Amino acid sequence: MTTDLDALVPRWLTLPDLAERLGVEFPRVRALLRDRAVVGVKRGERTTFQVPEAFLMPAEDGGEEVIPTLRGTVLVLGDQGFADDEILEWLFTTEPSLGVAPVEALRAGRRAEVRRVAQAVG
Repeated sequence: MTTDLDALVPRWLTLPDLAERLGVEFPRVRALLRDRAVVGVKRGERTTFQVPEAFLMPAEDGGEEVIPTLRGTVLVLGDQGFADDEILEWLFTTEPSLGVAPVEALRAGRRAEVRRVAQAVG
């Protein structure tokens, strides 16, 4: 599955890189994963756990933050039985009814539309 994901996701971040970009300590990144605010997969030569860089967006304070509405969408898809790699594939594949990949729609503030589509895919 990760080969398909590599074609869909242009850039990835290791967990230490994610912590640095968010300006938080590593345990906070672990909490984001545990709380399903982000998802990722093991990938690369050394099979390190990584998350898509596109999950980050500019924050009001000038730094970066995880897309605020990502967690709810991840939970909806997880409740429908999607594994993490399937969630990533769905988020990064263009959805005809949205006209873009769901992750891009979330970044644009289109939470309700994305959740409606996510609830219908199960």
